[in-house]
Amino acid sequence: MSDHTPHPLDQLAERGDAQAPALVLRDRTLDYAALRERVAQLAGWLASRAEKGARVASWAAKGELTCLLPLAAARAGLVHVPINPLLKRAQAAHILADSGSVLLMGNKARIATLEESDLPADCEVFEEGEALLAASVLDSPLPPSANDPDDLAAILYTSGSTGRPKGVMLSHANMWLGAVSVADYLDMRPDDVTLSVLPLSFDYGQNQLLSTWYAGGSVVPLDYLFPRDVAKACQKHAITTLAAVPPLWVQLTELNWSDEAKASLRRLTNSGGALTTDLVRDLRRLFPDARLFPMYGLTEAFRSTYLDPALVDEHPTSMGTAIPFAEILVIADSGEVAAPGEEGELVHCGPLVAQGYWQDPERTAERFKPAPAASHYGGMAVWSGDRARREADGLLYFVGRRDAMIKSSGNRISPQEIESAALATGLVAEAVALGVKDERLGDAIHLVVRAAANAVGAQEELLKALHKELPTFMHPHVIHWRDKLPLNPNGKLDRNAIAEEIGA
Repeated sequence: MSDHTPHPLDQLAERGDAQAPALVLRDRTLDYAALRERVAQLAGWLASRAEKGARVASWAAKGELTCLLPLAAARAGLVHVPINPLLKRAQAAHILADSGSVLLMGNKARIATLEESDLPADCEVFEEGEALLAASVLDSPLPPSANDPDDLAAILYTSGSTGRPKGVMLSHANMWLGAVSVADYLDMRPDDVTLSVLPLSFDYGQNQLLSTWYAGGSVVPLDYLFPRDVAKACQKHAITTLAAVPPLWVQLTELNWSDEAKASLRRLTNSGGALTTDLVRDLRRLFPDARLFPMYGLTEAFRSTYLDPALVDEHPTSMGTAIPFAEILVIADSGEVAAPGEEGELVHCGPLVAQGYWQDPERTAERFKPAPAASHYGGMAVWSGDRARREADGLLYFVGRRDAMIKSSGNRISPQEIESAALATGLVAEAVALGVKDERLGDAIHLVVRAAANAVGAQEELLKALHKELPTFMHPHVIHWRDKLPLNPNGKLDRNAIAEEIGA
């Protein structure tokens, strides 16, 4: 692995060959020479509008502006606040107010939804085309910066299990080393072409840009309407790298892929939720020549683990081992490192750990704590709240969220275990298990599912199958059948919306 030393984030634009494609837009392609020019121009314009350290927000679909801003804002010494384009007015207003953004760049339709009171008092607003034009007209480019890698570079807002979104503070070093790490273990190369389908406000989605540019490859941004749009783009652009979250992978495995659409794929990556054994099998069958990388991450530490593709068939439910620059410890309830096979809390240590939550010392103190004594890195660590175990062979396995555990009849039950059992029947394509308060049981187990395509007699057979596979105390008390399950703005199953719908 090269470049262990973090650099200012904007220097990623300098890595590719000048004539090599860097960003494939709808109407044109920017090579690395053009990418450098546009980043320099946009950085110069941003620096003319805001003082160093100020927050600048974007609220638009994928395009030139949203792809360049992570580097341009960093070069100007500003802090980029990407707002997911799927969020609505009230959510965007909260992010703008909480971050204290002094500049908002977005598309016309989204900006038009904002009311005057939604904007901070000193916040300027530019439509994205207007901002790009202003940058080119001003033509006051900034050269690559010498900013401190520990300076704040971005605030990514992430939804918690309760309360309003909280802003995770990421430094230049966090994002640079994340790009280096992913490019290294994915073995990315200058001839790679990444299809960017995930939101750029999502750390997993933004890293698709950064790791690809670190490797000198090209990125094709795509805001898809239907899963088949992804398959078409893979064929059109000879995509080599495709990243998704489990609900999208489920939809993609239900498509009829042409040989041409699959031919160029070298690697598939998954995060944002665990792959099931059946989904792994489907992906391996559908894309036999692509390497499958199951991964685990959390915005507070970017990415923690990945499973070597060579181990996927034998260990399909494992989280794998730590990625480069990450140290992953499993800490038992006693406070000591857990023994092999013993459940404990997953603790992430090392230079990928974020700087905490923006203007939220209370929640920062809950999640960001001193690293365990056993840590090689020391310093601050992210105590994830996720339960995991490490087996004797060193592989990690996800057990469940501490705060998502269902407590029924005195038993602590992992929702994931019930969901995995439901998916393993082949009768359902998606499943979410939740606890609903019950005077007698504590929590009654509710299972919300979407039937698998071509599943025969699913509603009659699912409960029978679960009774066969699960112990009595884990049997669902109620099964809710849905034609479609809601997704959150990052494309994951929206557990909060599902819980609200069923009264959990």
